[in-house]
Parts: sequence; structure tokens; C-alpha cells
Amino acid sequence: MAVAAGIGLMATSAWLISRAAQHPPVLYLLVAVATVRALSLVRAGSRYLERLASHHAAFQVLRELRVALWRQLERVAPAGLPAYRSGDLLARLVADVDAQQDLFLRVALPYCAAAVAGTGAVALLWWLLPGAGVALVVALLLTAVTVPRLATRGGRRAEQRAAQLRGELSDGIVELLRGTPDLLACRAAGRRLERVTDTDRRLRRTLAATATSNGFAAGTTTLVAGAAMWLALAQGVLAVRAGSLDGVALAVVALVPLATAEVVAVLAQAPHDLRRVARSAERVVDVLDRSPPVVEPPMPATLPSPPYTLRVERLQAHWPGARTPAVDGLDLELTPGRRVAVVGPSGSGKSTLVAVLLRFLDPTAGRVTLNGVDVTTLTGDAVRRVVGLCAQDVHVFDTSIGENVLLARRSAGPHAVRAAMARARLLDWVDGLSEGCATRVGEHGSRVSGGERQRIALARALLADRPVLLLDEPTEHLDLAAADALAAELLTASAGRTTLIVTHRLATLGDVDEIIVLDAGRVVERGTHRALLAARGPYRRMWDLECDAATDAATRADEPVPPGPATARPAPST
Repeated sequence: MAVAAGIGLMATSAWLISRAAQHPPVLYLLVAVATVRALSLVRAGSRYLERLASHHAAFQVLRELRVALWRQLERVAPAGLPAYRSGDLLARLVADVDAQQDLFLRVALPYCAAAVAGTGAVALLWWLLPGAGVALVVALLLTAVTVPRLATRGGRRAEQRAAQLRGELSDGIVELLRGTPDLLACRAAGRRLERVTDTDRRLRRTLAATATSNGFAAGTTTLVAGAAMWLALAQGVLAVRAGSLDGVALAVVALVPLATAEVVAVLAQAPHDLRRVARSAERVVDVLDRSPPVVEPPMPATLPSPPYTLRVERLQAHWPGARTPAVDGLDLELTPGRRVAVVGPSGSGKSTLVAVLLRFLDPTAGRVTLNGVDVTTLTGDAVRRVVGLCAQDVHVFDTSIGENVLLARRSAGPHAVRAAMARARLLDWVDGLSEGCATRVGEHGSRVSGGERQRIALARALLADRPVLLLDEPTEHLDLAAADALAAELLTASAGRTTLIVTHRLATLGDVDEIIVLDAGRVVERGTHRALLAARGPYRRMWDLECDAATDAATRADEPVPPGPATARPAPST
């Protein structure tokens, strides 16, 4: 309506000015004057309503698409997320989803408006002067078909490259900001900044190439519209001389093609916007179509009643895209109150076992049961109501310490929160702060140390009070003495609770019921701490290396050897 009203306004105004130049009685002009006023109001009102309605529809689509993408990320996390870099994933969730609104605002809607208003303009000119109508039809076809094809030859590859570079730039900026302290400490910030600058430079060159094709399309479109106007004017002059066209209508014939310039300009830009939307849509669909590592059952089984026994039988599991299993042939039984430790070098399958137990990854062979019920028949949320996790790289939110701990159980009272902090050896430090539990931790925990952040995570896991507790490297980011002390207190705090400890620290494993040693996804040893030391196998070699490392660290610091592995090395005859 807005575009049609604009064309009608131009045509009526042209007729009114031409007719007024003949100085007729004013009554002859009243209808045209009223029409101009009406079309002006219709154009302004329709433009406002068009913006309101089209943006409302586009935002509804964006809302549904972004929620669908977020739910898909929730389904594939965490096993499926390593396929994307964090900054690139952020660009897909924000910029690429936002680009989809242009499919409606700058592609579908302009083509519909051009079809309706263009048809009306051609019909008007054809009624006044068929030759002028033909000129306008040719101009519209050139701008809608030929000009975009010529511009597309140089812009398609540039647009594809631009979408990829936007993701790389976003990822580079995110990594640069997150790693700034470490980069500055290692004097590597300049090199990383140069890499980001180089990516930005390549993106600007690519966008310049895209702008060149867009400029060609816009300039050619303007040229075609001007040519259509001059051609219609020339035919109109000849028709007036021949007496087949009224002289007053000559202005209408000349200015109507000019009034369609708005339609023509949009048609030239629409193919470029469509290419950009399509490229962004490919990146969004790539995430939406990714198969989740866990398949939720269509008819989930009922969660069994406590107490819980978690049993792993001949487990084999692959990470998405991996050819070899990360865990192969593992057996494990966690009965109520039993504490088991899993140790091994990096890449031995410890984290994979944790992911399977939390139902973040489905087994490819074997099975995991909870009181005899296969966990693949339960929803992931149901399993995680029984099995809790304290991860080594936990996320803390930019809020208070108390709020971060309270996330585990929103119904918990202040006494329960403080009790969880005390069990995690966090309470004394919190009480020493000026704001206590209300102290903010900063973005990504920037205002607390790595050890304090880990203790917050431990307090959160203890407050959740899950029947089965998984501790994945719980003493990460702590020094040797603090790590051994905290690990010992965790074992004390977890007494009577089913606990699986994944760790590379062996000093405090003397009190666990069983130790499983993994290597390349397979169990190479299992038994108690004393029995494994006596066997002089892989566990004993790991123990000796840890003792030597503790001794060297104490020697370099010129301090007494800390209690733990360095002083607990058994005699060869043990």
C-alpha cells in the first residue's frame, strides 16, 4: 500500500501541476487536491503499519529460531560442542540468527510489494501510452533479473567468505578477551592481537568486494530507471505531437517510471540480501541438524527409588566424530556409600566415563544401569537428579558467592548454604570478607582465585545433595598442600555417600574402596591403594613420579617436603 500510494501520489501530483498550469477553475482541481492529500496520508500510515507488522512478524520468527537453536545446543552439549569454537558458536547464535529477519524484511516483502505496485504502475502507463508501459516492464525485468545476476557473479563467493570470516573474527575476539591475563603474562598478546587484526583486515577486504558488486547493482539500477523515464518521455512527446496523448498526461507518463525507482532499488538489493541470509542460514542449520550424542527416550521409564546402585557393564563409548572408543570394556559398580577413584594419564577416558554416567554421552556398547534400570530409558534430567557433578572447569556467574552456591538448590536456607561452604573449606575465607556471602565474584570469577572458584563449585555440588557424587579433578587450580588437604576433607565429607573421584593426585586415595587405573580407554589395573603399590604396575609408576615431582617442588622452594606423596613413599618391600 505504501509503495502503491507513492506511485499514485507522484502520478496525481504530476497531473495536478500540469493541469494547474492551464489556470482552470479551481473546482476542476479539487478532486486531484483531495486525492494528493489522501494518498499522502495513506502512504505515511501504510509505511508505519508496514514497519510495525513486518518487524513484529520477523521478531516472532527470530524468537522461535533462537529458542530452537538454544534447545539444540542444550541437547548436543557438552559432547557435541567441541565441534565449534566458542566465538564462532556465539556468532551463529546471535549474528547468523539475526540475519534471518532480512529474509522477510528485505527479500520476501520487497518482491511482493514490487509485484503488486509494479503491476499497477505498468497498467496505468499502458492505459495512457502502451509504449511507455513496455519501457517500464523492460526496466523492471532488467532490475529484477539481469542486473542481480551480473552483480552475483562477483558477490557470491565474497559473501560466503564474509560469513566465515565474521565467525573467525568473533572467535578471535572472544579468545583474546578471555585469555588477556595469560597472554600478557607470556608476552603473547601482541601476536594474538595481530592475528585478530589480520582477520579483521581480510573481512574488510571481502566486504569491500561485496560492496563493489552492490554498488554496481545500485548504479546500474539507477541508470535503468533513468533510461526508462527518458524513453517514456520521448514516446510521450511524440504521442502529444501526434495527438494521441493529452499534453497534461505527458507529465504522468514521464514521472511514473521515476516513482518506481523505490521498487527498482529494492529489487536490485534483494538478491544480495538473499545470498547473505542463505549463507547465515546454512551455518544455523548446521547446528540444528547436528545429531545429539544422547537420544532421549520417547516413553521414558520411571526413575527408581533410593538407595541407588550405579552399575557399568562392559562399557564402550565414542565421542562424536571419533573412530576409536574413548572407553572400552569398563566395568564399575557404585553401591550406596562406596567410594571409587579413577586415575590415569590425560586422554585415558576418565572424562568420557563421567560424561556417560551423567548421560551427556550414550554408550555405543555395554550399558549403565541405575538400580537395574538402563539409563538410556531415562531422561537426562532424571539421571542428573541422582548423579551430581563437580567439574574441574566450573562456571561461576557474575553475582555473589552465596547466589553461586545457592544455584544448586534454590530452596536451601542460609544455614544449609553455610554448611556446604564449611564442608568445602570455604566458610572461613568467606566470613573474612567485608561483604561475606554477598561478595561478588566478578565476570567468569575474575575477582576470586582459581582455588576459591573451585571451592565455590564444591560447595555448590555438596549443597545439591545428590545421592551419587562425581568429582572430576576437584583439586584443580590448587597448590600441592592445599590440594591434598582439600581432597582428604572431601573424602571425609563424602563418607556414607556414593562417590566417584576422577583425579590425577594419588596422595589421598588410601581411604577409597577401589582405584581403577585407565590407559587408552581400558582398565589396566584396579584394586586398593596398598595393593596397587605392592603390584609395582602403572599405578606404582604414577605414584613414584608424583613423589619425585613433590620433592623437586619442595627443593626448589627451599622448604620442607610437604606431607603427602613425597613423605609417604613406601619402602620397596611394602
